[in-house]
Amino acid sequence: MTNSAWGLLALFLTTLLMASWPLGIWLARLASGQLPAWMLRLEAPLFRLAGTAPDQSMPWKQYTWAVLAFNALGVLVVFLLQRSQAVLPLNPEGLGTVSVDSAFNTAVSFVTNTNWQGYAGESTMGYLTQMLGLAVQNFLSAATGIAVVFALFRGFAAKSTAVIGNFWVDITRITVWLLVPLSLVFAIVLVGQGVIQNFDAYQQVTTLESTSASVQIQTLPMGPVASQEAIKMLGTNGGGFFNANSAHPYENPTALSNLLQMLAIFLIPAGLCFAFGRVVGDQRQGWAVLAAMTVMFVLAVAAIIPAEQAGNPQITALGVDQAASSLQSGGNMEGKETRFGITASSLFAVITTAASCGAVNAMHDSFTPLGGMVPMVMMQLGEVVFGGVGTGLYGMLIFAILAVFIAGLMIGRTPEYLGKKIEAHEMKLTSMAILVTPILVLAGTAIAVMAGAGKAGIANPGAHGFSEILYALTSAANNNGSAFAGLSANTPFYNYLLAIAMWFGRFGVIVPVLAIAGALAAKKRLPATAGTFPTHGPLFVVLLIGTVLLVGLLNYVPSLALGPVVEHLMLWTKP
Repeated sequence: MTNSAWGLLALFLTTLLMASWPLGIWLARLASGQLPAWMLRLEAPLFRLAGTAPDQSMPWKQYTWAVLAFNALGVLVVFLLQRSQAVLPLNPEGLGTVSVDSAFNTAVSFVTNTNWQGYAGESTMGYLTQMLGLAVQNFLSAATGIAVVFALFRGFAAKSTAVIGNFWVDITRITVWLLVPLSLVFAIVLVGQGVIQNFDAYQQVTTLESTSASVQIQTLPMGPVASQEAIKMLGTNGGGFFNANSAHPYENPTALSNLLQMLAIFLIPAGLCFAFGRVVGDQRQGWAVLAAMTVMFVLAVAAIIPAEQAGNPQITALGVDQAASSLQSGGNMEGKETRFGITASSLFAVITTAASCGAVNAMHDSFTPLGGMVPMVMMQLGEVVFGGVGTGLYGMLIFAILAVFIAGLMIGRTPEYLGKKIEAHEMKLTSMAILVTPILVLAGTAIAVMAGAGKAGIANPGAHGFSEILYALTSAANNNGSAFAGLSANTPFYNYLLAIAMWFGRFGVIVPVLAIAGALAAKKRLPATAGTFPTHGPLFVVLLIGTVLLVGLLNYVPSLALGPVVEHLMLWTKP
C-alpha cells in the first residue's frame, strides 16, 4: 500500500461516514414510519388506491408471500419487455427480440438485484427496455432488500407481537422518499461530470485514424445513461448501460465521478447500520456492526492493492513492463483504465464486490491471481461487508445471531441478542440462511465443470478457467453480478444455471430472514443483566469478524485452492 493508496482509502471512509450518518437518521424514520405530516398526506391517496394502509401490519408469512409475489411479477414483466422489444418504441438501432434464455436470465438477474449481464447492453437493449424494465427493477429490487431489513429491525425492536410491518407500505416509502430523490440528485451530478443523458440515435463519427485514402467510422452509442447510472450505484445494482460498465467514459468519465460512484455504492448500506442502532434503541449496536464491516473492508483493500502493484513476475522477468509510465511501473495495468490507475481500480473492485453491486471500472479477469481472489472472497463471505442495500446488513445480523450463539455456548448461558433469546428455531433458520449460497455456488460450479456445455464456455484452460466458473457462480448466488468475463456465459446452459442460482440465492436467504424476524417479534424483550454478553464492544466486533471469516469462508477454501491459489503458484514457476 502506497501513501496515495492509504490517502484515497482515508478520504473515501471519512466522506462515507460524514454522508451516511445523517442518512441513517432518515432511514430510521422510514423504518419506524415517523414521516413529516406533509409526506403522510401525499402518500395517503396512493395507499387508499392500493387498498392498504400504514397501520395494516402483516405477519411474517404474509409479508414473505407479498415479497415473493411482487418479485415474481417483476420477472414476468421484464421478460415480456425483452421478448417484445422489436415492436416497441425508443429502439434507436432497431434492436431485435432477445432470446428466451437470455431474456429469462436478465429478468431474474435484475429482479434479484444481481444485474448479471451476459449481453452487451448497447447492442442488445433498446432505450425503453433499459428504462421501463431494467432501471425500474433497479429501484424495486433495491427497495425490496431495504424492506426486508426493515422487517428484521422491527423483529428485534418489537415486544411480543405477531406482525413485522407492511411490505406494500415499506416498498412504496423506500422508493418514493429515499431512492428516487437520491437518484435524481446523483443523476444531475453525474451529468455535470459528463455522463450522457439523451434519447438520440447512435452517432456515426470519423475517427482520428482516418486518412484521405481510408475513412474510419465508429458508432458511438447514446441513451439515457445518467438516470440509470445513479440508481445502479445507489441501489447496489451494478447493471451497466454499456457493456464496459463503469469503465466506459460515458458512464464514468472522470476521477471525481469514479469517487462519487464508489461512495454511492456504500452510502445506503452504511446508513442502514446507523438506522439499525436507532431503531433498536442502542446506537452502539449499529456502530459495532459498522466497525466489523469496516475492518474486513480495509483488510481486503490492503490485500488487493499490493497484489496489483506487484504485477506479474513472469512478465517483469521478460523486461517488457519497465516504466511504461508512472501508473504502470512495476504494476499490473492490464484491463485497467489509465485515468483511474491501479489504486482506484483495485479499491473499486473491493467496494463493488463487498457491496453486492457488481459494477466494474476494470476487468477483474485481468487482475493477478491473488488480486482477483480478493473480490471473489468478498462475495463468498456472503456479501455482508457492507453488502447490498438491506441485504448486507440482514446478512451480517444473521452472522451476529450465530456469533452470540457461539458466545452462549462458551460461557454456558442461553444466548441473547438485543434482549431476544436465540433458541433452536432461530438457529435452524440461521443455518439455512448461511448455507444456501455455498450450496448453490459449489454445486453449480461442480455441474458446470462436469457438463460439456459448461466446459464449452471456458476460453482459458486450467486453473484460471476454473476460477472463471467459480467466480460466475459465486457472483450469481450472492447476487453480485460482476464477472471474470473470459467465460462465455451467454449460452442456454449458463443462462438457466445462473438464473436458478440468482433466484434461490436471493429468496433462499430472504425467506428464513423474514421467518427470523417473525420469531423475534413474537418474543419478549428481556432487560440486560450483569451476565448478559455485551454486543456493542470490541470483543463482540472481534467475535463477529471471526464468525464471518470462519463460517462464511471455510466452505470455499478447497475451491479457492484449485483456482486462484494454484494460478498464483504457477506464476512463480520458471517459464
